[in-house]
Amino acid sequence: MIRRIRQLLRDRRGVASVEMALMTPVVFALMFTCFEGGYYLWTEHKVIKGVRQGARYAARLPFTSYNCASTAPTGTTDIPLDNIKNVVRTGLPSGLAYPKVKGWTNSDITITVSCDSSTTTGLYKGVTGGAPRVMVSTVVTYPAILGLLGFDTGNVKVRAQAQAAVAGV
Repeated sequence: MIRRIRQLLRDRRGVASVEMALMTPVVFALMFTCFEGGYYLWTEHKVIKGVRQGARYAARLPFTSYNCASTAPTGTTDIPLDNIKNVVRTGLPSGLAYPKVKGWTNSDITITVSCDSSTTTGLYKGVTGGAPRVMVSTVVTYPAILGLLGFDTGNVKVRAQAQAAVAGV
């Protein structure tokens, strides 16, 4: 009996199979962590770029689109606020494209305007209230890959904001 146990302990056949069986869960965990981390960074990049693009678009609108007495663009009929939000979300003023991030809606985007009344020279000479600055911000629910596997990822958010001085081009 002892001889049989010693033979069994010296036998190295099947060691690779056992090692593979032990390491497979660790490898899959690392793999999914890398995929999820990369997807989060890609999603964050798209949200940041979208907000920056929307702020730049809003900054090129005419001065008449902004009222320094309020905290929001006036939303004139020639330049509706939805165009700015569509540029942030889809990259097109018409919004006739898929959103850059799944589940991103116009209601997730906030546009505010602040005015620097101390700046009344140069480009802003003659602009009532001073230099308007537009701030575009958003909070998007992250569409996690692990959410498809049943994990609760509803509280994971991607936030971004960008500010641009209105040039009135």
